Amino acid sequence: MLDRIPLPTGLEAPLAAAAAAPEGGLLALFNPDAIPAGIAIILGSIVAVRFINQMGDRLAEKAVSRRLAVKNARTILGFLIYAAAAFFVATSVFELSSQALFALSGTLAVAAGFALKDLAASFLAGLAILATKPFQVGDMISFGGFYGEVKDIGLRNVQLVTLDDNLVTIPTNKFLTEPVASANAGALDCMVVIPFYLRPDTDHRCARQIVNDAVLASKFLFLGKPFRVQVSQKLCDDACSVIVLTAKAYVFDARHEKAFVSDVSDRALWAFRQAGIRLAGSREG
Repeated sequence: MLDRIPLPTGLEAPLAAAAAAPEGGLLALFNPDAIPAGIAIILGSIVAVRFINQMGDRLAEKAVSRRLAVKNARTILGFLIYAAAAFFVATSVFELSSQALFALSGTLAVAAGFALKDLAASFLAGLAILATKPFQVGDMISFGGFYGEVKDIGLRNVQLVTLDDNLVTIPTNKFLTEPVASANAGALDCMVVIPFYLRPDTDHRCARQIVNDAVLASKFLFLGKPFRVQVSQKLCDDACSVIVLTAKAYVFDARHEKAFVSDVSDRALWAFRQAGIRLAGSREG
């Protein structure tokens, strides 16, 4: 009779764990008695995050100078609550011992990879955004042809409110592969660019002074940073040219960008009419 061949050192424990794994795979580790507690944890985390978001929005509106910091804090806190809820649900509903984890690690990895790959990718993308901060909640960003304020960075989506008050929902993982531009990059103030197109025979110095005065008169102007009015010339398709006056100034709050453009344009256009300055494309008379 042949003697028993000894196993190489280090393989006894894994084989013993595989042999001790319960039949039925993952279902054998399922604990149905913990389902009510798991549901309660999930619902509780949802209610808690919604409450924190509402309270954070109210606090942000009262403390305007800290608005972006408050909104980013509530976003990070929401991520932590969801992550903690997922951990407690997984550990309570599934009785995962160290031996079972070793024996079923391959099955768990494949199943989780197929079933949760999109959610995991979005969650990791959200964490990457919070860590690297290419943009933050409250920033004015351009992405995928849309421009507006970042309202929320969630587990799966980023919500963007455009200047026309449309809510745009974008999958979080798209921000890892496509370029995004942030107008204020975490600051409360934001640069606004306002172009004016004038006829080539216009007194551009007079027109430039009018635009300069219109910017200074606006109540939305942020005086903490300099502004300027640039003069340039642009050729049109029919070989004619126009004078372009471009006002570049900062608003004290990025949410007032549209109101600032309207205010400056209204003042400048009225002053142009009074001074006899015509816009490009206007008729004689």
